[in-house]
Amino acid sequence: PHLARQAAFSRATFGPGPRTKGVSDHIRKELVEIEEVYEANDGNPGGEPDSPVHEQAAGEWVDVAILALDGLLRAIWAAHPGWTSEQVARCATDYIRTKQGKNERREWPDWRQSNLDQAIEHVRGIED
Repeated sequence: PHLARQAAFSRATFGPGPRTKGVSDHIRKELVEIEEVYEANDGNPGGEPDSPVHEQAAGEWVDVAILALDGLLRAIWAAHPGWTSEQVARCATDYIRTKQGKNERREWPDWRQSNLDQAIEHVRGIED
């Protein structure tokens, strides 16, 4: 139900179509805001687990999540323009479940050996 609500709201508020560049631009701006939250704390990623900086960062991350879902919903709707918001939302949920399953089947390097400032990428050749 939530994704159908989001799809309907977004289309009514921001118009139809994929809006790929606009959504991507907004995501980049939100990612900068997340980094600024931590930079304002001397680059400290939050210190203690209950640090208020994490709540502030979560407030920015939710913007990224909503925008990423908007991009997904718009891509699906562009591929299936006759679908309802409910059909688009169901398809988006299927995409998410399928991708999560694929990621779970992939082999990943030990996160303890990874640089915290770089992406951890799966081992190539497994579930590509």
